[in-house]
Amino acid sequence: MFSELITAIKENAAYFAEFSGIIVGMFLIAYAIEKAGKKRIGDTERILTTRKIVIIGIFSAISAILYVLDFPVFFAPDFYKLDFSELPALIGAFAFGPVTGVMIEFIKQILKLLLKGTSTAFVGDLANFVIGCSFILPASILYYFKKGKKMALLSCLTGSLVITVFGSLFNAIYLLPAFAALYGAPMEALIGAGTAINPAITNITTFVLFAVAPLNLVKGIMISVITMLVYKPLSPVLKSGYVRKKAADNTAAR
Repeated sequence: MFSELITAIKENAAYFAEFSGIIVGMFLIAYAIEKAGKKRIGDTERILTTRKIVIIGIFSAISAILYVLDFPVFFAPDFYKLDFSELPALIGAFAFGPVTGVMIEFIKQILKLLLKGTSTAFVGDLANFVIGCSFILPASILYYFKKGKKMALLSCLTGSLVITVFGSLFNAIYLLPAFAALYGAPMEALIGAGTAINPAITNITTFVLFAVAPLNLVKGIMISVITMLVYKPLSPVLKSGYVRKKAADNTAAR
């Protein structure tokens, strides 16, 4: 599997370079925002502590399993699948900040590539990472600056809206053309796969409107609902050592 992955990277070097650049961009955005937040509240703790790294490792493994356990939906072609791999990333990001969420998304992709390789010349993997981050980042950034149940709900709703809009635009402008170019398949063939499922799909606009947008909206809403149900009971467990250390640091500073 590893040799197949190396071969895929060599055969699609330019696309893999774009993939890598986008990943770096997502990390820089998350890091800059979290750093600004820490400076604003006077938090001097490192962004990645030992406890956070352990949580990232565990949640990345869970996320990779959820990623592999994807399934088709009735309203989109079978090369689009629904998965819940953003759930651990969102919970981790709510607990520790945007960088944690992006780290989980990134390591999930590495684990998935090592387990299954890539069947889409990295197109599907890039789509999952970038569109996943389009959900995780806005939701976790809002929650990072103002905690609370109402803000958690607002954050999840915002993330669901962003993943729906951004995911649709990203597919229409970049991913579908890239997929068609890499596989030598005319765009009409991809649209035709959508038409076979829904006759209302006749062009790229209706494709993303009736297939891509509903998929991302359903994903965002379902992950948001689960997060709202499980985050509160999980939060004390995840942050127990983190909270004790911050309390000790605050006491020592007095």
